[in-house]
Amino acid sequence: MIPMSVHIAYETPQDVQEQVYEMVKALGKDGRGSLKKGANEVTKAAERGSAQMVIMAENVNPGELLAHIPMICKEKSIPFIYVEDQAYLAEAAGMPVGTRTAAIAVMDVSKDTTDRFNEVKGHFETLSA
Repeated sequence: MIPMSVHIAYETPQDVQEQVYEMVKALGKDGRGSLKKGANEVTKAAERGSAQMVIMAENVNPGELLAHIPMICKEKSIPFIYVEDQAYLAEAAGMPVGTRTAAIAVMDVSKDTTDRFNEVKGHFETLSA
């Protein structure tokens, strides 16, 4: 088993990750919400407390790049969750093929994606407890 990176506070089951990717896809690719992409943008959104949720990729190297984000999220009561892959996360967010993103902040959720968002948020509450 691969040891967890410094930025990973808990493990996210595969089925939950799929729901996260689907939610990101609905918000990003399908444009039903707004996202901030990349560690710097996500950090700013988290520090301001304006992020609704933060999604981080597990395969970030070095993991220290994101190590501060879970701490900020906890401080600001922002739910955060993990997915395996930066490239897949970028693709779900509607970024160009071949790009990667270490993290995404969900800034805005449209009415028709609220259920998906709340479902993922529920998983965060269960997993991080």
